[in-house]
Amino acid sequence: MNKFPFSAIGFDLDGTLLDTHQDLGAAVNHALKLGGFDPVPVDSSKDLIGGGAKMMLSRAVDDQTSGGARMERDAFHTLYKQMLSYYSENNAVHSRPYPGIIEALDILADRGVKLAIVTNKFESFATDILNQLQLADRFVTIIGGDTMGKGNAKPAPDPVIEARTRCGGGSIAFIGDSSYDVDAAKAAGVPVIACAYGYCDKPPHELGADAVIHAATELIGALESL
Repeated sequence: MNKFPFSAIGFDLDGTLLDTHQDLGAAVNHALKLGGFDPVPVDSSKDLIGGGAKMMLSRAVDDQTSGGARMERDAFHTLYKQMLSYYSENNAVHSRPYPGIIEALDILADRGVKLAIVTNKFESFATDILNQLQLADRFVTIIGGDTMGKGNAKPAPDPVIEARTRCGGGSIAFIGDSSYDVDAAKAAGVPVIACAYGYCDKPPHELGADAVIHAATELIGALESL
């Protein structure tokens, strides 16, 4: 068997490792209801994910704001805080690993590959969810959208570079489902695989990734082919 080409693998969280859209959608709808807006279909929350919780809520509010007028900043901030409060208590009700993910993580661990999470979700939320799902111990590090400081979340390369450093500085590939993931990995000079089963903000084959997979069961083979 050929030597596995990477000593570390970085994973996005939402839409890559975990299907989280139901819990995120419930949090958005909680905030929308408090703000006097109509709820959105939970499945449509997949189209809002990417860039973090604040952007997700902003997109949902903007879609219902007439005449292009934006919600007053303080009012939106209050709504955003209410959304975060709800999500902090209900962030792993329905969220689960995608089929085939656990098996892929097991194979990587058996090969001595170090694993990292790089997400635009707050680090505390990501850690909490992974702990509840008994997955946190599988990862050397969990890097959130707030870990590297303001302005250094994906698509900036900083968190991907930091993940590589925390994993020992060897060769690393990144797995994600959005332009944020692909752009961050490319800027960091890291090979990237796009997950077509996730919450892609563009058609998967237009994201610019080095490979595209349609199920987590394809991940190991795709990594070996890079």
